[in-house]
Amino acid sequence: MIIAREKEIAKLRSCLESDRSEFIAVYGRRRIGKTFLIRESYNYSFTFQYAGIANASKEIQLSSFADALRDNGMFIEQNPKNWLQAFQFLKELIKKSTEKKRVVFLDELSWMWTPGCDLIAALESFWNGWASTRKDIVLITCASATSWMMKNIIHAYGGLHNRLSFAIGVAPFTLKECEEFSEAYNLALSRDQIIEAYMILGGVPYYWSLMDPHNSLPQNIDAMFFSPEALLKDEYKYLYASLFRNPEPYLRVIEILGTKKIGMTREEILAHLEQGSGGKLSDILEDLEHCGFVRSYHPFGRKKKGSLFQLMDCFTLFHFKYLAVPPTDIRFWSHFYNTPKANVWRGLAFERVCLWHVQQILGALGISGILTDICSWQCNGDEEKGIKGAQIDLVIDRQDKQVDLCEIKCCGEEFEVNKDMVESLRSKASSFKKNTGTRKGLRQTLITPVGLARNKYSGIFNSVITTDDLFS
Repeated sequence: MIIAREKEIAKLRSCLESDRSEFIAVYGRRRIGKTFLIRESYNYSFTFQYAGIANASKEIQLSSFADALRDNGMFIEQNPKNWLQAFQFLKELIKKSTEKKRVVFLDELSWMWTPGCDLIAALESFWNGWASTRKDIVLITCASATSWMMKNIIHAYGGLHNRLSFAIGVAPFTLKECEEFSEAYNLALSRDQIIEAYMILGGVPYYWSLMDPHNSLPQNIDAMFFSPEALLKDEYKYLYASLFRNPEPYLRVIEILGTKKIGMTREEILAHLEQGSGGKLSDILEDLEHCGFVRSYHPFGRKKKGSLFQLMDCFTLFHFKYLAVPPTDIRFWSHFYNTPKANVWRGLAFERVCLWHVQQILGALGISGILTDICSWQCNGDEEKGIKGAQIDLVIDRQDKQVDLCEIKCCGEEFEVNKDMVESLRSKASSFKKNTGTRKGLRQTLITPVGLARNKYSGIFNSVITTDDLFS
């Protein structure tokens, strides 16, 4: 059963009705459901499919590719010596097919590639010199190694430049899609529990599929992360190893970014790296952003310089917090679940969930059609200028000459504003105006799960965003 992905399925299936051959690239992080999406879209029916083998030599890859051809009825006496020969065999297999559209699915393409091999040249020859001249081929390439796909297929400079019909990035589920998944698999989770699960698992379908409907959320988290047989206990190292052939530099940057919630500039990251590591930092940050682990943005008022890079992956942040030095208690989460420390963690993690759902927030504010810039803001205090130190994690800079200063509060009941908070909010807004020099109107926006308790101070907020808005 496939949940959501309607647009992606429609794109893939449209290729079956096309009057030309189509070349598609599908990319996305490990466990996001790329292969499942493609197989479901084509009802598991392919003229030929092959999945690369991780960490295998060229000879093993070619031998396995030949076996796949044989399984599809192709007689091959000897294994191909190179990829040009392997794709020549593939052409012969396709020619024998009687299907209206010959669908070829090459999964984990980056694993098929080995240093010095002719895979890309063979793929160029297959597509440019043969498949694209026909009208009946659908070639689908897929890989978890997003950076490799970007450089070699999607943004290729050689013979594959601008050859794709389209690229499909498979994104993590939203909260609403996780709710659909929960209902389909009888997980019996409330919206508050879905948000909490999202704080840990993000929107990765495979992680959600590991939950047992007979267990509560804390029991499931214990089973997935803290029990002796926990399936996700070592997922962190496998996750980055599947995406990058040399994951160590990426892991180092991720670890550095994990130390600062609001993000870091390139120069701040460089200060933590070994001397001489800066040459590849831009590529590393770009790769991490393509994979969805990091976002880059400009602090309010800085459009060209001073970009901040912020770690966004919920699963990675949870790993840093509780699994880098794993507890010995196999029921850690069940025991930790209702403690004050857990509430502090929820407050920080909820902010990240909100950043993943900015589009839903814009929709709730009624400004989806207005050009906006999503950023943050912070300033150090300056007594001489009368500026107090302050920080705002989510600032929505709007083209309609308004700015939403978002206060994010995670609590299990209606949020109650008091006099001290009103003074704090006004002080922040004053510091923001003095420090940035903005002439735009400032709006106070509250994002909180249950809503706002009405009292004589609640009018400080112009807008209130709740859980239901995040699930829209």
